Amino acid sequence: MTIEATIPTATGEVPVSALGRTLMHEHIFVTSPEVQQNWPDYPEQWDEDAQIAEAVQRLTALKAEGFDTLVDLTVIGLGRYVPRVVRVAEQSDVNIVVATGAYVLSELPVYFHYRGPGTPAGGPDRLAEFFVRDITEGITGTGVRAALLKCVTDEAGLTKDVDRVLRSVAHAHRETGAPITTHTHSGLRRGLDQQKVFKEEGVDLTRVVIGHSGDTDDYGYLAGLADEGSYLGMDRFGLNTVPFEKRVEIVAEMCRRGYAERMVLSHDTSCFSDMSDPVRRRELNPQWRWTHIPQDVVPALLSRGVSQQDIDTMLVDNPRRIFTVQGGY
Repeated sequence: MTIEATIPTATGEVPVSALGRTLMHEHIFVTSPEVQQNWPDYPEQWDEDAQIAEAVQRLTALKAEGFDTLVDLTVIGLGRYVPRVVRVAEQSDVNIVVATGAYVLSELPVYFHYRGPGTPAGGPDRLAEFFVRDITEGITGTGVRAALLKCVTDEAGLTKDVDRVLRSVAHAHRETGAPITTHTHSGLRRGLDQQKVFKEEGVDLTRVVIGHSGDTDDYGYLAGLADEGSYLGMDRFGLNTVPFEKRVEIVAEMCRRGYAERMVLSHDTSCFSDMSDPVRRRELNPQWRWTHIPQDVVPALLSRGVSQQDIDTMLVDNPRRIFTVQGGY
């Protein structure tokens, strides 16, 4: 008898087969806890109940567009607080999958400077230990287990701490089998750096999503990542750092080249983020919302000859495949 694979969400385990249409790279809330705690009257004006209500409303709109699952990649460094996400999930019909890992552009928080391999005090890999605990036991006393690992390689490249995070993520992945998803600077081809480190740590690259790949039309770079086995996160639809038509064309061209089975689609947006001024953010990116893909992107892809089958592959089959392969190695 075959036992069906399941995946933890903010409201409990669900069968992987029930994920349905899935956004693989999103955020519910991106916050700065130290700023909020010390200057609660900061300009962004966080209101817990109001923001939770707005998140529920936006998830309701997403569900109405036929989407069933959202992957929240808010990890340490972006203000992750899972009890707040649970409050949203309990009022929504959308599965919310949460992550562990660290958003580190250059340097880790001071706490980690004096703990772990390569630090003055040495000792075990505290990062990997925390990541594994989030996956196997649960987060912040909620019992909600993380289903995947997140790490970052941006403009600064493989600094000492960025390299350390990638290797800790690789170790946690090897121990638990949780898939890896990343943030990259595609213009600087940082996905290659990530694949290099992961390969050195024995990671199966077919279990890795290289994020923000849709930020570039360097097709040789994209094909190279995919040919190594990794999925390409075409996950910033609505963000106008790359024009809408160009983002659509990049995905369409990769489909023409036969890479639909190696791509996932998303927006990388949030209900609330104090990473930048919220008003200006909306003005500059009016389509940066969770319903942009079903309402605008999918029709645009179809008009460029992308088949419905390829769209279903990117939105349904690939996420399901990413979470179906389980177990450490």
